[in-house]
Amino acid sequence: MFNEKILTDNGVNLKKSLELFGDMNTYNESLGDFLKDVEEKTDNLKKYKEIGDMANYAILVHSLKSDAKYFGFEKLAELSYEHEMKSKSNDIYYVSEHYSELMSEIEKIIDIVRTYLGVNGIEKNTVKEIVKDASDGTILVVDDSNIIANFISKIFDSSYKLIITKDGKEAIDALANPNNLIKSMLLDLNMPNVNGYEVLKFMKTNDLFKNVNVAIITGTDSKSVLNNISEYPVMAILEKPFNEINIKKVVEILNKSNR
Repeated sequence: MFNEKILTDNGVNLKKSLELFGDMNTYNESLGDFLKDVEEKTDNLKKYKEIGDMANYAILVHSLKSDAKYFGFEKLAELSYEHEMKSKSNDIYYVSEHYSELMSEIEKIIDIVRTYLGVNGIEKNTVKEIVKDASDGTILVVDDSNIIANFISKIFDSSYKLIITKDGKEAIDALANPNNLIKSMLLDLNMPNVNGYEVLKFMKTNDLFKNVNVAIITGTDSKSVLNNISEYPVMAILEKPFNEINIKKVVEILNKSNR
């Protein structure tokens, strides 16, 4: 049994987080994903900072900000947002000067999570493809956050066949495979390497929008996203952080159009 007081005593906004996750079981399971995910993100943040790659650094802190919001780590979310804005403006000086502050907060959160879960934490279930009897076809989920991907899979893995991909390249490979029978896609735009905009371009070039209904997952203001994707027939925008009710409504919109 986990002691929730460990979280609340350390400033974790558990009440707000449960508005998204719905219950403590889902929250606890997802914390294990966070613990695995944040260690990889920290290594990559260091790499991108050292080589001055502010574009990919911005994408990673944007993802970290979204994850922190999900779990109620409000200070980490605030610091990540500051780093996101500064790295987007290519302010390498700010990033370098305040990097240790961000890392200290990450280490603090890791310690809190490890204490709460126990030293070994919870093993992450890596999801690549979940095969179910899916009358509405396959849903392709494209997001570089394991937390988001696994949260979505927990909601829909009893109802649909899901293909989970972590970046745009894997998404394009999945779309190019005619055996996948993809009917709907939940697409994050901000991902390292090949981003969601490249996926949309690939779909337009190959005339795939007639077969695949698309909803965008974004942690950015939806108005600015709409301006950037106006040339594509995207059916819905899902803003992070979202809860189970929000995403079920979006999937319902996508599947109604398939019928």
